[in-house]
Amino acid sequence: MPAGNDNSEKKNPLVQFAKYSQLAFIFPAATVVGWLLGAALDKWLHTSWLYLAGLILGSIAGFVELIRLVTSSDSK
Repeated sequence: MPAGNDNSEKKNPLVQFAKYSQLAFIFPAATVVGWLLGAALDKWLHTSWLYLAGLILGSIAGFVELIRLVTSSDSK
């Protein structure tokens, strides 16, 4: 059995808290990064709609990562 797969890691409340607190930061961070990239592209390309595309793509990326984390924590 590999050293990283011991059951003591699952039972430690601090480790569980760290894993689940990560969920609170992923979605807002992905949304803000998408918005900032879209706004930067708007300034660079002299457009006015790319910030919305960045906002939508960032939100989608946040949801995808949230779903990955939740499903991976359920299977362990």
